[in-house]
Amino acid sequence: MPTIVVPIATGFEEIEAVSIIDVVRRSGIEVIVAHVEAEATVRGANGIHIVCDRPLEGISSNDIDMIVLPGGWGGTDVLAVNETVQRLLKEMDAQKKYISAICAAPYALNTAGVLRDNFTCYPSVEEKISGKNYLGDTQQVVYDAHVMTSRGPGTAICFGLHIVKRLLGDESFHTLKEGILADYCE
Repeated sequence: MPTIVVPIATGFEEIEAVSIIDVVRRSGIEVIVAHVEAEATVRGANGIHIVCDRPLEGISSNDIDMIVLPGGWGGTDVLAVNETVQRLLKEMDAQKKYISAICAAPYALNTAGVLRDNFTCYPSVEEKISGKNYLGDTQQVVYDAHVMTSRGPGTAICFGLHIVKRLLGDESFHTLKEGILADYCE
């Protein structure tokens, strides 16, 4: 089974992180919830605490099939400057392994130089990303090569389903989509 890592930093968007982790785990994919700061329990933007599985330090691109960055400006600001996150994003990109980000987190992809030409994100975040083709609200999830982006809290379940689709295929996507009654996901 594939393995993904979800790096969590103080100020992360809880709906996005928890929805993605839950949906992807339902498919049988292994999810490592990794803290990027010293503490294993991380506080989200709305005061919800998540207990992480392990530190991100020590995880290499050889250990995972995809990295998934949740948004939330506080968490994104940390992900955009954290050396471990930025190194891992560059390693994943060099190996053409899957990279994904939602909400504000495409900004962290951009700082690593791995964001592709076409992307979506939370409205207004695109103002901090120049030289790329922001697709706005035209799609819930945007694929560009091995990089996937999504808009925000309201698209988090669909984003999780697309992660499953990328790693396990259409049948798993449709089976899980039907099972969680996510008919609205494209």
